[in-house]
Amino acid sequence: MENFAASVRQAEVALRDLFEPTPLQKNDHLSAKYGAEIWLKREDLTPVRSYKLRGAFNAMRKVVARGGAAHFVCASAGNHAQGVAFACRHFSARGTIFMPVTTPRQKIDKTRMFGGDAVNIVLTGDYFDQTLAASQEFARVEGAAFLSPFDDADVIEGQATTGLEILEQLGGAPDLIVLPVGGGGLSSGVTALFAELAPGCAAAFAEPEGGASLREALTQGGPVTLPAVDNFVDGAAVARIGALPYRLLSRFSPDQVYPAPEDRISATMLEMLNIEGIVLEPAGALAVDVLRDIPDLAGKRVVCLCSGGNFDFERLPEVKERAQRYSGLKRYFILRMPQRPGALRDFLQLLGPDDDIARFEYLKKSARNFGSILIGIETTAPENLDRLRERLEGAGISYRDITRDPVLAEFLI
Repeated sequence: MENFAASVRQAEVALRDLFEPTPLQKNDHLSAKYGAEIWLKREDLTPVRSYKLRGAFNAMRKVVARGGAAHFVCASAGNHAQGVAFACRHFSARGTIFMPVTTPRQKIDKTRMFGGDAVNIVLTGDYFDQTLAASQEFARVEGAAFLSPFDDADVIEGQATTGLEILEQLGGAPDLIVLPVGGGGLSSGVTALFAELAPGCAAAFAEPEGGASLREALTQGGPVTLPAVDNFVDGAAVARIGALPYRLLSRFSPDQVYPAPEDRISATMLEMLNIEGIVLEPAGALAVDVLRDIPDLAGKRVVCLCSGGNFDFERLPEVKERAQRYSGLKRYFILRMPQRPGALRDFLQLLGPDDDIARFEYLKKSARNFGSILIGIETTAPENLDRLRERLEGAGISYRDITRDPVLAEFLI
């Protein structure tokens, strides 16, 4: 990308009309944990609590400067929608934002708050692909400018301003930068900038395990569509890496991409909330989460980009549940119990002093000698549940651990 750094500098100057650079903060907790100098780039502290405002603003700025459309269209269920809404209000431009019907009310309300009278929200489609198709057709019919969330050169240029701020705030390049990846707009922009201004800085990429589209593309030699995606990390759960981002990222190795398990991300979110008081959405915690997977961190200066903090606290019980499962502090079993008086009492006596029943469903069938129990056990240490399994086997109670069975867990838990 010719003269990319110069264009990013222009974008950064323009961006200052909206907000000051987001903080770059050294984190003592993570630094001590990994024996390195860990810095967090706090994109969760932009006016819309994510970096997406940068790309939306820059793309819109370019259209307005060319005297182009005063009507902008996008499809998004979250951060991109809020960034577009905020920028529409700034430019006094009309915006139409398509969101899936299943979008949580909190995200709809925030998008409307940022855009005010400048935006119209259209709820359509049960799935994002349906929403995207409807938005693109609407833009074509209306002659409006469609704003891609990541597969656009001007969006990539805007996201790269995060990298420019990091170099200015740090007074030079870090040894390593850890970037979250969804569609690839942020990671491709920052690495393209660093290739020009900080070629000695290594890069590592973090993707959700259930949506590792960059890793798969690098493995296969080109973008591919994943057959299924886990939507828990909704800000980065993308089935196919963007075509333009992939071209910029194709020089990297699959070994530089670290898939983060969704349950482990939840534990990282709670760690950052409880220890540091930092609220991160699942995608915002990706870079911090994969630090444990990256070798040879000791003594290095590392920047983790925290991409967003739009977390709906109604999801906190789910996050806690996932974190407990990852940490081995909660398990779900299906027990096969004899249907006789006292059988349940016998089972309860097998529980340890720190084992707590968090879920219990008993189905007694009169035509059978045995019944099934779905039980969830919370405890204070993983080894407690190992000892419980030993006691169940010793008592001759048949059981099945369904904690990590995706099919049974989805329907029963």
